[in-house]
Amino acid sequence: MRVIAVASEAYPLVKTGGLADVTGALPAALAAEGIAVTTLLPGYPAILAALGDARAIATPGPGQRILAGRAGGLDLAVLDAPPLFDRPGNPYTAPGGGDWPDNAARFAALARAGAMLARGEAGLARFDLLHAHDWQAALAPAYLAFASGRRVPSVLTVHNMAFQGQFPPETFPSLGLPPEAFTVEGIEYYGNVGFLKAGMHFADRITTVSPTYATEIATPEGGMGLDGLIRARAGRVAGIVNGIDETVWSPTTDAALPARYDAATLDLRAANRAAIEVAFGLTADASPLFAVVTRLTWQKGMDVLAEAVPALVAAGGRLALLGSGDAALEGAFLAAAQAHPGRVGVRIGFDETLSHIMFGGADAILVPSRFEPCGLTQLYGLRYGCVPVVARVGGLADTVIDANAAALEAGVATGLAFAPVTTPALTAAIMRAAALHGDAVAWAGMQRAGMRADLSWRRRAGAYAALFRGVIDG
Repeated sequence: MRVIAVASEAYPLVKTGGLADVTGALPAALAAEGIAVTTLLPGYPAILAALGDARAIATPGPGQRILAGRAGGLDLAVLDAPPLFDRPGNPYTAPGGGDWPDNAARFAALARAGAMLARGEAGLARFDLLHAHDWQAALAPAYLAFASGRRVPSVLTVHNMAFQGQFPPETFPSLGLPPEAFTVEGIEYYGNVGFLKAGMHFADRITTVSPTYATEIATPEGGMGLDGLIRARAGRVAGIVNGIDETVWSPTTDAALPARYDAATLDLRAANRAAIEVAFGLTADASPLFAVVTRLTWQKGMDVLAEAVPALVAAGGRLALLGSGDAALEGAFLAAAQAHPGRVGVRIGFDETLSHIMFGGADAILVPSRFEPCGLTQLYGLRYGCVPVVARVGGLADTVIDANAAALEAGVATGLAFAPVTTPALTAAIMRAAALHGDAVAWAGMQRAGMRADLSWRRRAGAYAALFRGVIDG
């Protein structure tokens, strides 16, 4: 089977979040299932530089060409369109903040190129299926739906329903779709153009990144205005939990760690813990060390955590936080570090190496998200014996087994889950974690149970392969 995946980022070439981790790791896992994936990416400068020698296979539009090659362990098609992608900053936002004003044109071009490739209209053999990721690629199923000739089936994976790609109606004429596409049974969304809505309507199947999130987005609370469409297509929606790349995330081989270890040598984590204490200016002692590696946003529950910091310190805990985002939240955590010297350390920004050390040395990772389609942070925590303390939502609920009395007795507990996402509930979970940390046997048991969990893409790839084959077979 040949699949063309369309995405706006992929690790290790360009990454802003978990989407890149998925699109970077899934192709190799699918190869073991007999599925060959070519990934279409925008021609950002970093991707073109990594691609090196490549052959041009098509010219989908003026000033555009599709290049074929290999980079970052991926078979790639790259839409080289300098007016659209040769610019500094984040792939989606300008250096001064705010979305690039031509994002509709940029990602419509990407989706259109994906549909062109899928149908064999470029210099690659035709594909059996198109796999679109998130709103940036979601017009591709619409382009396929209105194309003549051979029909190519499509699957849309929604990584986060909160990001939908909505644009004003005057955007529509530039998309190259027929007038009948701009209807409620097409890409029209409350008078606007809805990229994600279009993909959800035209794709043969919709997947999202955990079974619980698939249920949540069918509700008004979780559907972000698209819950009705999800309910209407309920028989064609599936949740498949993300995996992690265990060649990148492995405490036994991770070169970023001062000390590597496994489930039988957890005591070696002490060297990594010491590195965290130095990096964040924390007092070196045996008290529980909580870590946070995240975007500082409302979705991630960071306002709730900021309010819970005094209680965390009062419970004897310490906090190391790495992240950036909302300016007010950055200020709140910096103020907490000033108020609790040696107990709270904050680094604004992101540091990939430091994040690995934090998972390899902290006792617990805090993930108090208000909604979390899947989440990778808790998976990294499980893999590294850094016990997750998570809100009971989405993929967090699907991947962490709460340390209730029965789970602890059975030896299957892997973390702590709480609900609702409020300061009192989070505080209670932190206090429960601090108490459990005082029981060395119980805590090590949770660490080892988490490290035993199958977090790889192997089983997840099998689920995707079965879904793809079902779509192709009709």
